[in-house]
Amino acid sequence: MSNTLHGRLMLDLASTSLMDDERSLLQNPHVGGVILFARNVESRQQVQSLVSQIRAVAPQLLIAVDQEGGRVQRFKEGFTRLPPMQYLGDLMIANRSAGLRLARDCGWLMASEVIACGLDISFAPVLDVDRDTSSIIGDRAFSDQPELVTDIAAAFIDGMNEAGMAATGKHFPGHGGIFADSHLEAPVDRRSWTQLSEHDLVPFVALASKLGGMMPAHITFPQIDPDSVGFSRFWLEDILRGKLGFTGVIFSDDLAMKGADVAGGYVQKAELALDAGCDMILVCNDRAGALEVLDYMNEREIEGSARIGAMMKTMSRSWAQLENDPRRVATMAQLHGLAANN
Repeated sequence: MSNTLHGRLMLDLASTSLMDDERSLLQNPHVGGVILFARNVESRQQVQSLVSQIRAVAPQLLIAVDQEGGRVQRFKEGFTRLPPMQYLGDLMIANRSAGLRLARDCGWLMASEVIACGLDISFAPVLDVDRDTSSIIGDRAFSDQPELVTDIAAAFIDGMNEAGMAATGKHFPGHGGIFADSHLEAPVDRRSWTQLSEHDLVPFVALASKLGGMMPAHITFPQIDPDSVGFSRFWLEDILRGKLGFTGVIFSDDLAMKGADVAGGYVQKAELALDAGCDMILVCNDRAGALEVLDYMNEREIEGSARIGAMMKTMSRSWAQLENDPRRVATMAQLHGLAANN
């Protein structure tokens, strides 16, 4: 673990280039990261330029995106369109070795393209166990079979790591068991510990040592603990750190989501998430909320985290190197061929 302390807040940006007020905002010592959304993207070259602007004013920031594939892929123009992860899971059912190989190559390809734009991480992979139960997960999940999720996600993570990117598992301890979308409401999952540990938790337990980061779900499991997972010391400290032995970075899911409102306003949410064990908290799509959290961090003199530096990319590559990379060309061709046959 690096001794460098990183700010504990990750926030978003308004547009495709840095605004004047954002230049000073990113230099606030409590800001440790930036996440890019579709509104921040016009082209590959523009993304590279935006990342260069960020690095010029705050080189220490962790820069992230949600580039899972399928319907959650922020970078599209000039990037490989990755299939939903369920597609890879289904391929593995049909042909185990081919599915694992393609998952590893897709993990490498996704990470390589993101890194070639100068970013550090994509928040991936989804380790939720689902097929069509959850309104927000669905085909973002590899499978509704826990062991299959574990095996194919491990291959995807290996590919990401080969490219120089740490993986973040989400949404601990599993978002696949309920229909509700935590962006829009506060989901409650009434399953028991036994039910959860025999199903949804299986991939998280098996892969904890392979993950650099973990993102908890905004879900409450009242049969297990009264607090929503991202605000629960039981889930984050006792289970994730203690029982699973996870030593990486715990990222809150976005505190602007409705599922987080069970904890109160932004200051209450930030305080509870940090006290529960989150290393970095996300406040997105609400600049006023992010500024409120920064004021709270300044007033309380919240100490930075030494863990966050481990999520920075470990390799660099240029698009010129990547464009004709045989592995990229072969993986793109395979994806194109598979799509044509479906």
